[in-house]
Amino acid sequence: MTNTPTPQALDWLEAELTDAFDEQYEIEMEDAQLSLEISKIYKDKHPDGIDRHVYFQSLIRLQSELIKLQDWVSYHKKKVVVLFEGRDSAGKGGVIKRISQRLNPRVVRVVALPAPSDREKTQWYFQRYVPHLPAGGEIVLFDRSWYNRAGVERVMGFANEDQVEQFFHDVPEFERMLVRSGITVIKYWFSITDEEQQMRFLMRIHDPMKQWKLSPMDLQSRVRWEDYTKAKEEMMARTNIPEAPWYIVEGNDKKRARLNCIDHLLQQFPYEPVPHDDVTLPNRVFNPQYERAVLPPELYVPGKY
Repeated sequence: MTNTPTPQALDWLEAELTDAFDEQYEIEMEDAQLSLEISKIYKDKHPDGIDRHVYFQSLIRLQSELIKLQDWVSYHKKKVVVLFEGRDSAGKGGVIKRISQRLNPRVVRVVALPAPSDREKTQWYFQRYVPHLPAGGEIVLFDRSWYNRAGVERVMGFANEDQVEQFFHDVPEFERMLVRSGITVIKYWFSITDEEQQMRFLMRIHDPMKQWKLSPMDLQSRVRWEDYTKAKEEMMARTNIPEAPWYIVEGNDKKRARLNCIDHLLQQFPYEPVPHDDVTLPNRVFNPQYERAVLPPELYVPGKY
């Protein structure tokens, strides 16, 4: 018996690939619920959006390279941390979703921590992030990170100036310590304009499937735009170290930002193909004495669709 696919198997494979592309299309339908008025305003502000066909082709190609990177990291037991920072609605979650979409969650983990508990507030500031750092063969994507202290905690008054100053004193050495331990630290800041953030907030307000993304903290970020700008500028100046530099992603065009960020991330590693065992499908063992049990119908999910 050979592993050569039959015509039926090829039909099934084509259906599976089509389903994968449908899944990708589903994810990209982020703005489908917008009102016609908001949609028109958004399109007027983004007249030079990347062609959808070009975007999908580029994204699939980059995602296939991410799989090679994942295999290389796993095989060589590399340790990678990628931080995604930026203003609210700047596109961090979107690029994280596209990076992790086709990767093994046992190798590539996304960490998005909630607000610290009362107990965590009394810990060493970096303590709650340390358990999430990668072991050998892992990539960890932080959807916001310890830089909360330099941004939202500072601007919103959750950390006083002494705590912020202590953070700026500690974080360069903390990151150097990570690098010395063999962890690659890559830091991205997603940058959007004042006008673009306002547009995206309006889109979320008018889209019932996105309203959950708006928190009171997000709304305050509109009020305190200039305070966040000043905090970001000082953060960049004081934490942009050679061992873990900042990289700024222009985020006004979501699709271009995703492609540019993924492409840049891939360029940070000298990854190459790694050995793989040949995979062959073994023949099934048939036992003539076995008879499959009939399960009661109430165990099955109703076929509504």
